[in-house]
Amino acid sequence: MDTNKSSLMLVDGMALLFRAFFATAVSGQFMINSKGVPTNAIHGFVKHFATAVAKFKPTHTMVCWDMGSKTFRTEMFDNYKANRPDAPVELLPQFDLVKEVVAALDVPNIGLPGFEADDCIGTIARTAKEVDSITILTGDKDILQLIDDRVSVILLQKGYGNYLVHNRDSLFAEKGIWPEQMIDLKAFMGDPSDNYPGVRGIGEKTAIKLLQEHGNVEGVIANLHQLTKSQRAKIEADLEMLHLSRQLAEIKCDVPVECRMDEALFRIDREKLLSKFNEVELKGLHRLFENDAMYA
Repeated sequence: MDTNKSSLMLVDGMALLFRAFFATAVSGQFMINSKGVPTNAIHGFVKHFATAVAKFKPTHTMVCWDMGSKTFRTEMFDNYKANRPDAPVELLPQFDLVKEVVAALDVPNIGLPGFEADDCIGTIARTAKEVDSITILTGDKDILQLIDDRVSVILLQKGYGNYLVHNRDSLFAEKGIWPEQMIDLKAFMGDPSDNYPGVRGIGEKTAIKLLQEHGNVEGVIANLHQLTKSQRAKIEADLEMLHLSRQLAEIKCDVPVECRMDEALFRIDREKLLSKFNEVELKGLHRLFENDAMYA
């Protein structure tokens, strides 16, 4: 690695926190501290964060968060994410507390009401010109659409320290389409987890084939006459939802969020961090931050 190169790691805070929570909640390990506050999600979040920072060695870091369930997407489509259950009661107090822990790491917490963490990540990834490269740490494949010549995505795999890292070429090798076509792929397929249908009857295999042949949604629509009778009928029947699904799938990269890069320089204040860990009773996690290069 060129030590003179600067790199920004954008962390999808919601993805890491939820993954950490459910990894232990399934067996009832909520790690309740002496104040009666569960800390399992925070503990796992810090472990994911520290492990990734140690491996990828970014010079700068930021963590992005959702700021409530109401966004411009729910205004466009009432049923957007309407299928998701409420957050478990044991997770609720950890939402604010994890941000305090991130702040104790001197890492900026970024979020904007009305938008999702993905939109903040996308905007910063497109506008942070002061750094040489950007990595996005997440478990959410929606983020793959943001990959470009300067941006790569680190997908969390099972356990800690296991990653699938994608750049433009590796994503094309796996999927057969380019990052910018991932939006069109979701437009056709829909997204059950976000609760919008796309085009009923068009699955991933067919959608990828259509995009390989015609480039994007507009290209497919312009060439409906070349499609099979069945494909044409399905698309024509759900044309309005196809366009809406594409709007829902696209990460906005122009939201009014910003963070100064000097505030994101990754340097830890040892005393501040240990004090917060002791306050929250995050036992043993200080060992993950023993590399002197991390400290101011």
